[in-house]
Amino acid sequence: MVDTVIVENEPAPSSAVSWGAILAGAAVSAGLSLILLAIGSGIGFSVMNPWSPGTAATTTKAATVAGIYLTVTAVLASAVGGYLAGRLRHIWLGTHPHEAFFRDTAHGLITWAVATGAGVVLLGTVTTSLTGAAVHGASTGAGVEAAREGATAPFADRLFAYDYVAVSNAQGNRPNTGIARDYNGDRAAAVRLLNGLGHRESALTTDERQNLAVIVAARTGLPLPDAEKRVAAVEADARAAADTARRVGMMLSFWLAASLLAGALAASLAAWEGGAIRDGRMKY
Repeated sequence: MVDTVIVENEPAPSSAVSWGAILAGAAVSAGLSLILLAIGSGIGFSVMNPWSPGTAATTTKAATVAGIYLTVTAVLASAVGGYLAGRLRHIWLGTHPHEAFFRDTAHGLITWAVATGAGVVLLGTVTTSLTGAAVHGASTGAGVEAAREGATAPFADRLFAYDYVAVSNAQGNRPNTGIARDYNGDRAAAVRLLNGLGHRESALTTDERQNLAVIVAARTGLPLPDAEKRVAAVEADARAAADTARRVGMMLSFWLAASLLAGALAASLAAWEGGAIRDGRMKY
């Protein structure tokens, strides 16, 4: 007699990660994010008036609205991408429902991570291109000085606003040819002092304030007491602007973190729902 041995063919092991579904969901999520961000930018430009004077309250309110819209955009885009990843994955035969839940949520999380990474790379490339164009455009003449001065340029302009009346009275209506001497050096010194206000807690020292007042008086024709008042006013406004920029940056950082966490959660839950429908564990 010949013994017959029957060997059952075991199913070939398959990966628990469906990279095709993940990449498809991430691509859709990244594309939808760009569309929603473009729409949000268009709405913001249509609502904001560039000629109206901005205040700290208005700026922080705009940052809050931008943060909320960023969070909504992240939730919508991540949910769509996660749902597609769950629906497009292959069926896991004989998988326990708890294991299927874990795999589906993991698929959504991976989809969100891939989409986020792709968005960062794309935005970084665009930002680098725009920055390079701006630097190239500002590579001649006054553009270089404006690029160096940055946000302190308007305050420097206020400091060195020419007082024609004072100069005319002092010189008998004759043009002052000495004021332009070494103007760039004096302006650069003032800009350095104003830039330092955003990186330290204390205001200008007494010596710095007096030196700056002397420079302003020499360049604008103002009497020294009036120059000191102008320096004090510009210093207060520069410190307020730096504080507003710091608070807006802090708010946007927190909103960005919140939007990322909300997007990760939305992608995971949407992928679980899509996977449950794919397996027939959930009906439409």
